[in-house]
Amino acid sequence: MKCHVCGSKMKPLTTDLPFKVDDTTIVIMKGLPVLQCENCSEYLLDDFVMKRMEEILDKVDSSAELEIIRYAA
Repeated sequence: MKCHVCGSKMKPLTTDLPFKVDDTTIVIMKGLPVLQCENCSEYLLDDFVMKRMEEILDKVDSSAELEIIRYAA
């Protein structure tokens, strides 16, 4: 797959990413599988990963300011 920003090759890797769930809650997702550009570091989430992420984020305790969750497919 090619990067939609610069056209370089995308490579699969596992990384940790932050997500802002609401005004006061941030979730750090550890071990998230992504496709990342070798040139500009732009990343993409596969449709299956995005669906699973939505399921996980819907269950987050919004009273917590920061939550760290390990991604599991």
